[in-house]
Amino acid sequence: MDEVRTVAAAQVIIAIIPIVGIVMGSVVVFFYLLWNYKRRALLIRSGHYDPGEFDLRSFSLLAGLLLSSVGLSLTLFFAIVQGSGYGLLGGIIPLSMGIGLLAYYGIKRLDKNA
Repeated sequence: MDEVRTVAAAQVIIAIIPIVGIVMGSVVVFFYLLWNYKRRALLIRSGHYDPGEFDLRSFSLLAGLLLSSVGLSLTLFFAIVQGSGYGLLGGIIPLSMGIGLLAYYGIKRLDKNA
C-alpha cells in the first residue's frame, strides 16, 4: 500500500515540474519585455533613443546555415529510419528554407558588390 502512495506522489511531482518550468519561463519573459519597454520609453522621452539597424544579410546567412544543417541531418535521419514518406518532410522543409535563405544571401551579396 505504501508503494502505491509513493508511486502516485512521484507521478504528481513529475507532472508538476514542466508546469512550474513553463510558468517560471513565462514570468521571466514577461518581466524582460516589461523592463525593456520601460527602458526604451525612457530613452525616447530623454531623446537618447537610437534604434539599431537590422542586418538582414547576416541574419539570412546565419539562419540559412542553421536551417540547412538541421534540415540536412533530419532529412538523412528520416530517410535512413523511415525511407521515403511524409515523415521525410520534417527534414526537407527546414532544408529548403535554409537553401532559400542562403540563395537570398548570395544574391544580395552579388547585388551589393555590383
